[in-house]
Amino acid sequence: MKPDQTHINSWLAARKSQRAERNEASLLEGLQKGSRAALGQAITLIESSKPADQRTAQQLLRALPQPDQIAKRIGITGVPGVGKSTFIENLGLQLVAQGHKVAVLAIDPSSSRTGGSILGDKTRMERLSQELNVFIRPSAAGRTLGGVAKHTREAIALCEAAGYDIILVETVGVGQSETLVHGMVDFFLLLMLAGAGDELQGIKRGIMELADTIVINKADGQNEAAAKAARSEYAGALHVFSQRPDNWQPRVLCTSGINGTGLAELWSQIESFFVHMQLNGALHVKRKDQELLLFEQLLSDSLQQQFLADPDKRARYQQLKQDLSQGKLLAYEAITTFLTTA
Repeated sequence: MKPDQTHINSWLAARKSQRAERNEASLLEGLQKGSRAALGQAITLIESSKPADQRTAQQLLRALPQPDQIAKRIGITGVPGVGKSTFIENLGLQLVAQGHKVAVLAIDPSSSRTGGSILGDKTRMERLSQELNVFIRPSAAGRTLGGVAKHTREAIALCEAAGYDIILVETVGVGQSETLVHGMVDFFLLLMLAGAGDELQGIKRGIMELADTIVINKADGQNEAAAKAARSEYAGALHVFSQRPDNWQPRVLCTSGINGTGLAELWSQIESFFVHMQLNGALHVKRKDQELLLFEQLLSDSLQQQFLADPDKRARYQQLKQDLSQGKLLAYEAITTFLTTA
């Protein structure tokens, strides 16, 4: 049935009202009150590519007060099929039962061709999404390396401002590019499967060296024995790695995202990590290093955007890309040509 003009006008008025509410002052007030609606609007704002929205977003980020307590930023990664969403849902339910406010920033895989994304994390975490002290935000990874949405760092800051003391960042889990996730969280959790096969060996070491704890998930039913055997295997592999600068010794645990087995032990391990890191000052150093890394990444992105804003430089850039695709130039020749002629 075709909508009448009255319904159309009502819808347009509602949209205009929502846009009017997306200003720095109202969003900041909403965040400080812990409003999930304001948090969602604020993240939508920082993800917007519109110049006006970006200006408002930067004003909002600068106005954010320092949180009363340090939120625990936890990255969770693992190969597809490892059960990340079920694991996060059951872990989140346990944390909420303990009185925590939990934010889940779930980075969805996007099509490299169309940019399309499933964005189905609220469906996969149906029970968790119904909790009042839980905020779940799926974001499309787009073309960002490692499946990390462009504004995840800013979303973390917004969640902290809204009073969420535990922030879980679920990633696509595609390999060594997960170092980008490691560069924005305090604790990096790697989920593995028993008997995953030799085809994954090429990506395991790089991620294992970053992991603060490794979990063999789906340790239930007939898979329980295999999971325990895998735990011993990975624990032995960890001893090969050199001593970490923060003196933390990662452990390997078994859990079941389905029935919740092992999640309490895991959370105890995570809390021990934060106590350890705060006592030796490593957490402060880690976050400062992450800010420096963010600065370098933003600087690189900004310089590229400014450089290519010039129509002549952009045309030269496109021509060099075409020459590369046709085999007329090598990459290092193209960049030398671009920089010397731009």
